Amino acid sequence: MLASVSRSLIRARPVVSASVARPLAFTAVRYSSGGAHAHETESFESFNSRYHTFFSSVGDLFELQRGLNNAFAYDLVPSTEVIDAALKAARKVNDYATAVRILEGVKEKVENKGQYQAYLDELKPTLEELGISTREELYGKL
Repeated sequence: MLASVSRSLIRARPVVSASVARPLAFTAVRYSSGGAHAHETESFESFNSRYHTFFSSVGDLFELQRGLNNAFAYDLVPSTEVIDAALKAARKVNDYATAVRILEGVKEKVENKGQYQAYLDELKPTLEELGISTREELYGKL
């Protein structure tokens, strides 16, 4: 008896009433818990402070790369203090390639070669301390 009732319920089609009004368009509501857009009105100083703190406490390579991806996604170039902390974090997790890529990211973010050279000049003591070479030093002028 139960099997025949369940088969009839499965075969039964729902009744659609003509009086049910359906919306023509659905509106999407985005509930945010602060995610990626929580810092849209953040000042440059607070951005640098946040990422300097983040890179100073990095524990593994995944965290470092995630932080770099987020930091370089903004439409600004991080300060030399942030880059310094990121380079030290790369050496802390023993990933030389990421350290070189950080410098490549800075080169892509700055507006001209003079700004890139200014970053390298200010970061020179850190680069020498950590033994990090730029891509140009490794492969010649590209």
